[in-house]
Amino acid sequence: MGFARSGSRLVGQIAANNLTGAGFSGAEVRQFRQEGYVIVRGLADGERCAAMRALAERDLAAETAPLEYEADLQYPGAPPARDAEGGRTVRRLLQAYARDPLFCDWATSVPVAGRVKQLLGSDVLLSQAHHNCVMTKHPRFSSVTGWHRDIRYWSFEREELVSVWLALGAERYENGCLWLIPESQRMEFVRERLDDALFLREDVAENQALIAGRIEAELDAGDALFFHCRLFHAAGRNQTADTKFSLVFTYHAAGNPPLAGTRSASLPGIAI
Repeated sequence: MGFARSGSRLVGQIAANNLTGAGFSGAEVRQFRQEGYVIVRGLADGERCAAMRALAERDLAAETAPLEYEADLQYPGAPPARDAEGGRTVRRLLQAYARDPLFCDWATSVPVAGRVKQLLGSDVLLSQAHHNCVMTKHPRFSSVTGWHRDIRYWSFEREELVSVWLALGAERYENGCLWLIPESQRMEFVRERLDDALFLREDVAENQALIAGRIEAELDAGDALFFHCRLFHAAGRNQTADTKFSLVFTYHAAGNPPLAGTRSASLPGIAI
C-alpha cells in the first residue's frame, strides 16, 4: 500500500477551528452529514492531554493488560509473531474507559457528549466493545492499516455510530496520521471492490480514483476528529523516532442497540 502525499489534501486547511463550547456550529454539523467527519481544534487542553499521555506511557511501559499487539493483527509491516523481533510492540491499550478515571472523564465530558448528541440524538451510549482504547503507533514496528470502514466488524441495528479520535500529540504524515475519503460514508460498494477482510482493493481502478481524493487528518495535541463509522480511512507507518498516542471512543444512539449474541453486545454501553 502506498501513502505518497501527491494529490492529497490536508484536512487542516479546511477543518473548522472551534476551541471551546459544548456543541458544533451549524456548518460543522452540515460538514459531518456531507463529508462524514469534522475536526475540532483544541478541544482538550494541554494539561489534560499531557496527563492522559503520561498515563498511557506508564501503562505501555508496564504492558498493563488488556492489550493488543501489532503481531496479533498481521497488518503489513507488523512483526510476524509475538516472539519475533518487535513482537511485543503494543498496538492498543484496551478498555480505556475502565482503565483510569482520566480516560473516563474525557469520554463523558460535556464538550464530547454535547457534540455526539447533536449527531446521534439525546440518548447516547459509549460502546465498551469497540475502540475504547489508546491507539499507539511505534517507530520501526508499527503497521500499515488499509482502507476500511469500522462498521465492517461491528453489529448494530443501524450503521449509525460516531467515533471521537483525540490526538495526545502531533499527528502528521510522517508518524502515521489518519487518511480519510470524504463522503465515502454515503457510498455503496459492490463486493468485488473489497477484499476478503472488507478492505478496499487497491488494484481496482474505481478504488484508485476514489483513494486519489484522500485527505490527511493532521492533528495537534488536543485536536479531536469526529467521524462516521462508514467513512473509509487508513493510516501509514510511523517513520519517526517517537511513539504516537491517540485516544479513541465510539458512540451510538440508545435506539440503535448492538445485535444480541455479537461481539458488539459483549459489554454494556455507558450512558453519557
